[in-house]
This record gives sequence, C-alpha cells and structure tokens, in this order.
Amino acid sequence: MLADAYGKLLNKYLGCSSLTALYLFTFGCLDFLFKLLIVGNSGTGKSCLLHHFLENQFRKDSVNTIGMEFGTRIIHIADKAIKLQIWDTAGQERFRSLTKSYFRGAAGALIVYDICNRETFSGIRSWLADVRQLANPEMVIILCGNKTDKAEEREVSYLEASRFAQEQEMMFLEASAFSGDGVEEMFFKCTRTILSKIETGQIDPERGGSGVQFGDSSLRRMAQRTRTKKKDRSCCFS
Repeated sequence: MLADAYGKLLNKYLGCSSLTALYLFTFGCLDFLFKLLIVGNSGTGKSCLLHHFLENQFRKDSVNTIGMEFGTRIIHIADKAIKLQIWDTAGQERFRSLTKSYFRGAAGALIVYDICNRETFSGIRSWLADVRQLANPEMVIILCGNKTDKAEEREVSYLEASRFAQEQEMMFLEASAFSGDGVEEMFFKCTRTILSKIETGQIDPERGGSGVQFGDSSLRRMAQRTRTKKKDRSCCFS
C-alpha cells in the first residue's frame, strides 16, 4: 500500500505511470530530461498528437491552442530513463513571435502538417526556416504528416513529403492522432536520435541551450567516476 502511494505521488509530479514512477523511486531516478517542441500550422492536429502520446487516446474535444500547452512523459530507451518535456505551440500567425521564443533551448522539434491540406505542407518551409535560424544547430528535426486515417482525402503524397524531407536533411514519418498509428514511433525516434547525439558528443548536456539536462542517475554516475579518478590519483602519490 505504501509503495503504491509513493508510485501515485511520483506519478503526479513526474508525469509518468504509477508503475514507472514506482520503478524510478525504487531503482533510481531519471537519466535525462529532453525538451521537445511541436510546431506547424493551425489545424494540423499537433495537440491531438501530443494528447495521444501522453494519454494513449484520441482527444475528441480539441480546440486551437492558445499560446502554448505543455506535457511530460517518461520513456525508457535501452537502459536510460528519459523524461520528455513537450511544448505544443500555437500555429496561428498572431502567436508566431511567442512560439519562436521557445525554439531556443530545445533538443528536438516535430514539424507537423496535415496530409489532407496542401497549404499546411507549404507552410513547412517557413517553420523550418524559423527553427534553423533560432534553434541550436544540433536540434533533431522530424517532419510529421498527420491524419493518415483520412487517406482518401490526401493532398500530399508520401513520396513528395519524403523527398522534401530528404532534401532538407530531416527525418520523416506519417502518423494518425486519431488511430495512434505512428505516434509512439515519432516521439521515440526523436528521443533515440537525441540520445545518439549525446553518446557521440554532438550534444553536450552541460552546455546551456542544448535542450538536454542530466537526471539524478547520470549525475550520480558522474560523481562516482570523479571519486574513482580522485582515488586512483591519490593511490599513485601514496
């Protein structure tokens, strides 16, 4: 009962399932925190994608985002516990300056368009230009075509979007916030790529504005390595 209470308490503050929260409480805390952005024209389903990723269900009563929305989820990749801090941005032009202010200090961006609305696909160039101008150069960018459940209404082919993403050196996925197809893959692919860049030294969590922070587990391991090095040096001089 006490363990379950701890799990529910951590669930409230860490934004993960009670089972995951209990695991973190029992065996250690987070390895990393990644800041991600979701951008794109209004009406592309950005909020619905985020809601499905967080709640594993379609958001029926979705309305246009006013300013900014925020959600978190803890996921596990290999032996790493990673908390995703996801910012869902407004697509309306009147919020564009506010949205731009969040580009700095993000590790990844999902640029979303509606496969049934060519105008939203045309808007990708503007969003991509903003991201590349304002964000850190190592930001992971994924182009996401939403609403694959409405394939009969498609205006942008998979091949066209895939070629565009390749030309712009972006990863590309299609998804459906309604059915959930591709939603998990989109966020996990972004997270795995960021993690890979950390491991290769392209992203340094200790550098401000990287969009990545060390969690308690990583900090403990770093402290342990530092203590071991100091001990080894002291042995050399004894």
